[in-house]
Amino acid sequence: MTEHSDRKNRRQFIVGGLSGLALAGLAPGRLGAAEAVPNPDPDIVIRKLGATGLELPLVSMGVMNADNPNLVAAALDSGIKMLDTAHYYQRGRNEEMVGEVIKDRSRDGFVVATKARASTVDRSEVQDSNKATRESEESFIQKVELSLERLHTDYVDILYLHSCKSREDALDEMALSAMQTLKKQGKIRHIGVSTHSNQAEVIEAALESGVYEVVLTAYNFQTKNREELERAMERAAAKGLGVVAMKTQAGVFWDKERTQPIPMKAALRWALRQDYVHTAIPGFTTFDQLEDDLLVMKEPTLTTEEAASLETQEKLAGLYCQQCGTCLDQCPADLDIPVLMRGYMYAHGYRNLLSAKDVVNGLGRGDLPCATCESCSVNCPQDFDVRERALDVARIGQVPDDFLV
Repeated sequence: MTEHSDRKNRRQFIVGGLSGLALAGLAPGRLGAAEAVPNPDPDIVIRKLGATGLELPLVSMGVMNADNPNLVAAALDSGIKMLDTAHYYQRGRNEEMVGEVIKDRSRDGFVVATKARASTVDRSEVQDSNKATRESEESFIQKVELSLERLHTDYVDILYLHSCKSREDALDEMALSAMQTLKKQGKIRHIGVSTHSNQAEVIEAALESGVYEVVLTAYNFQTKNREELERAMERAAAKGLGVVAMKTQAGVFWDKERTQPIPMKAALRWALRQDYVHTAIPGFTTFDQLEDDLLVMKEPTLTTEEAASLETQEKLAGLYCQQCGTCLDQCPADLDIPVLMRGYMYAHGYRNLLSAKDVVNGLGRGDLPCATCESCSVNCPQDFDVRERALDVARIGQVPDDFLV
C-alpha cells in the first residue's frame, strides 16, 4: 500500500463521511462533536460481550500502533465503538492521543479498554528481573489513575491485567485486589486479563478466579494446537466472560520487506467465525485498513476462497511468533527468544520501531550472544531463522529515540 493511495483513500473516506452527515441533516463543521456522530449502520453485526452488558460491533480498534487522531476519530464516527490501548503503549503517548480524541465526546458513545502490569515495568517488554520489581497495590492503583488522566475520563470500561503468561500471573493476589478496589471506586467497570502465551491456562485461571469478566487472547489462523485454546474460549463465553481476540492479523506481512501482505479481511473473518469470539481488536493504522475492517463488520462470513487462501499460506513462517516457548530450553545463552521474535514483528510487520527498541533493550543483555555463536542450536517449530532474526532486530537497540518517534 503506497502513501499516495492511502492519502487518496483518506480524502475519499472524509468526503463520503461528510456527505453522509449532510444527508442526515448534520453540519459538517461539527464533525468532532458528539452530537454530530451518525447512528451506527444497521448492517453492522453486534455481539454481546459476555455478561458485561456491553454490546459491541464485531470489529473494535487496537490502537497500539496508531498515532493519527484523525484515524481514531474516523473509526468512532464510522461505527467502531471500542478502543483498546495500554498504559505502556508508545510510552504513554498512545493513551494521551486517545484521550484527545474522546475528551469532547459523549461518554456513553464509546468503550475504552486499557491494560496495566503487576510490576513496575511491563514484563512483556522488560525481562530483566532487576528491572521488573513488584508493584504494591497502591502503586498499581496510581498507575491506573495516571491512565485515566491521560485518557481524560473518570473511568475505563475494561482494565486488563496485562500479558499474563501463566495461572500464577492471572491469579496475582495484589493485582486482583487492586482491580476490585478500582471497580468499587467506579474507576473501572469491568476486570479483564490479556494473554499472548499459555492462553488456555490463563483463561482457565480467569474462570477459576471468579473476578475476571473479560479475556483478551491472541488468536489467528496461524495459531498452533488451537483446539485447547478454542475449548477454553468457548468455555469462558459459556460462563459469561467476554472474549476478545487480538493478533488476528498474524503479523500483517509474510516477509520483512513487506511485499507479501497477509489477506487482512480473510484473516479477520477467520478469527470472527466462531460466535464465542465477541469482538476483535485488529490494529489498523491507515484509512485503507479502516475501510477493510468496516467491510468485515458488515460482512463477516469467511468465503470458501478466503479460507482456501489462508490454508495455503498458513504453512509459511511469516513474522508472527506463536510465543509457544519451545525455544527457551534450547538456547545455551538462556536468551528470551519469544520476546525478541515479538520485537522483530513489531519492527518489520507493524513498523512500530519504538516498541521494538523497548523490547530489545528491555532484555538487559547488551550485545546478543548470537553474534558469537557459530551456529544456532534452536529449532523453531515455525521454521524461523532465530539467529538471523535476533541479530537483525538487535540493531535497533542502539538507534536514538528521536529517529524512531
